[in-house]
Amino acid sequence: MELTLNNDIMMPALGFGVFQTPPDETVAAVQAALETGYRLIDTAAAYGNEREVGEGIRRSGLARDDVFIETKVWISDYGYDQTLHAFDKSAGKLGVERIDLLLLHQALPSRFDLTRGAYNALETLLAEGRVRSIGVSNFMPDHLAALLDQTSIVPAVNQVEVHPYFAQRAVQDADAAAGVLTQAWSPIGGITAYRGGGANALQDPTITAIGAAHGKSPAQVMLRWHLQQGRSAIPKSVRPDRIRENFDVFDFELTADELDAIDALDTGIRRGPEPADITLETFGRDIPEA
Repeated sequence: MELTLNNDIMMPALGFGVFQTPPDETVAAVQAALETGYRLIDTAAAYGNEREVGEGIRRSGLARDDVFIETKVWISDYGYDQTLHAFDKSAGKLGVERIDLLLLHQALPSRFDLTRGAYNALETLLAEGRVRSIGVSNFMPDHLAALLDQTSIVPAVNQVEVHPYFAQRAVQDADAAAGVLTQAWSPIGGITAYRGGGANALQDPTITAIGAAHGKSPAQVMLRWHLQQGRSAIPKSVRPDRIRENFDVFDFELTADELDAIDALDTGIRRGPEPADITLETFGRDIPEA
């Protein structure tokens, strides 16, 4: 299943994420994902495992053009020249000359001039053919509006926290209005489990009941919910059995009532960091050279 981005690039709808995957486990996890059938791999400079993602792709034996590689520039590398160099660092670690989708990892509200400069660099990389598509991550509607007002190319993707307990409808609506594809991180609500302090989406009775009706797991139900509503989703795991399970979501369909029931679970509670709190002082970190 593929989605068409706003610059007519085709991207697999279901991808494989490696957030918080230790480098020494990343190669095997990426290999397992590609053997399972995933063709979109999502990483980021700030994850510290781009090099291992590249190695996992090479060990898979797949041709470069058969794998859609997505990574992100961290805020410490924002600014026009810095972001051009950030591409070199990521491409060097991944071992590729071209990146399929390059995102700005966060908005930097207190230094939006640096955010704009970084995005201008993405526009240059796109024009030069060094990336095939560009986008953003964790951009709220006001961030997106400001970016659209100050730049010329509409982001292809906005990757944000989306799961049944936090659907971010306002963000999704703003993305749709601008022609931006919403991509879900923590799509099966894993963050509701490891951040604690509330209900776990993977154990939600509504979701488990829907899964039982289809002979599917709660995770599979949530991934199907994303796909049927037109989002991209990037689940993560290091367990081969779970990696396979998360990909086995193309042989059933949720009803309209089931989709509505999952929509109704939204609590409006964010589990990731507040986008407005992202500053260089609190979240800045050096990204090593390639």
